[in-house]
Amino acid sequence: MEQSTDRASAIAQATAHFDDGGFFDDLARRVAIRSTAQVRELHPELDRYLADEMAPTLSEMGFDIAIHPNPDRRGGPFLIASRVENNNLPTVLTYGHGDVVRGFEADWRDGRSPWTLERDGDRWYGRGTADNKGQHSINLAALSSILETRGRLGFNCKILLEMSEEVGSPGLAEFAEAHKEELAADLLIASDGPRLAPGRPTLFMGTRGALNFELSVDLREGAHHSGNWGGLISNAGTRLANAIACLVGERGEIKVPELRPEAIPPSVRAVLADCVVEGGADGPAVEPDWGEPGLSPAERVFAWNAFEVLAFKAGNPEKVANAIPPSATAWCQIRFTVDRDPATFLPAIRSHLDRHGFADVDVGQKHDGFMMRATRLLPDHPWVQWARRSLRATTGKEPTILPNLGGSLPNDVFAETLGLPTIWVPHSYAACSQHAPNEHALAPILREGLQIMTGLFWDLGEADMPEGSTP
Repeated sequence: MEQSTDRASAIAQATAHFDDGGFFDDLARRVAIRSTAQVRELHPELDRYLADEMAPTLSEMGFDIAIHPNPDRRGGPFLIASRVENNNLPTVLTYGHGDVVRGFEADWRDGRSPWTLERDGDRWYGRGTADNKGQHSINLAALSSILETRGRLGFNCKILLEMSEEVGSPGLAEFAEAHKEELAADLLIASDGPRLAPGRPTLFMGTRGALNFELSVDLREGAHHSGNWGGLISNAGTRLANAIACLVGERGEIKVPELRPEAIPPSVRAVLADCVVEGGADGPAVEPDWGEPGLSPAERVFAWNAFEVLAFKAGNPEKVANAIPPSATAWCQIRFTVDRDPATFLPAIRSHLDRHGFADVDVGQKHDGFMMRATRLLPDHPWVQWARRSLRATTGKEPTILPNLGGSLPNDVFAETLGLPTIWVPHSYAACSQHAPNEHALAPILREGLQIMTGLFWDLGEADMPEGSTP
């Protein structure tokens, strides 16, 4: 992909917007809006983010704006912005979320406020800098740079912004189904999540899914003295611990065949051979012998399933008594790839426990239990290779390509409900403290991200499109 003078000019325009402080000012305004969906009293800020900040910005760029209520009363509003230049041109959908997690105001270091964007060296502190205000702000600024340089995008663009992602995206799937025509596109290009390594651009094309469920044992009414009854009656904690050990091994390997992928696709294995998973300076060390034997760390987190115990309770941990607990509960999670249907997981666990003598262990999920579907676009897809060439042309670096993120996003709405190929270009890194106090973005990643997205959108408006991918 040859880099033209005009392409270079657009990237230079975007870089100047970052270097002269314009991007910082834009992001500072957005961080200052306390748009957390987790605090009911702040829900008016969800509307304000769209109506007072996003709508004027996008209208100035020539987009038609519509703000819609959420069909789920638990969720905040949606914004759809549309700029149609020619019906014969390809259409890209991009997505972001303007809601953030709660501020944890008292816990930030050095007296910082989560609602004030503050520089400290390469770190930009503030709630939403990494997740997701900083990321969708980069993509909007890149579109603006294309318009300023070329006078048009060269493609049609639709933007979907939601305000409830941090509480599980209630209403998003229903909204997308009801607005399929307005959101129809040829491709999703969006940004969320972290790069695999801070200094190397990343592409990912889906996410692992997540299924939360409970395992519980309820043996009898009331606890009984361990001196009088120890060795005579069963212990719920012991029963549940052994049931879990029947499902997952001492090194984290899954023992239930139906919970594991059957194989890793060759194209997935090939791109992951180039991926090194590191915890970063503030993260834990990767344990090479944890998880499925025979897999690399990259394969274990991006191409395999994981069974995790998130919490375990037996008796009263706050006031421990010399008594045998009558009940115990474990809150568990399966992170899974597209290779298995999550509807089969709980029946498979039930059957496995029954075969191993644990009929007294209940397997269940609450009606509002957390579940996100898995998605994946294979690395050899034409759109993926097109994006790879664009990133390489802009940065001179070979991007990391992940078939899917290890975590979860509502990507199934775009991949399945809307039927789109999905390409995600993250502008954060793993140690950004995104859901914690001291959330921050790294200025070098933001700056390079703005250059990357400007180049990517420029290329979308050129004739050099992947074969078979144009309308």
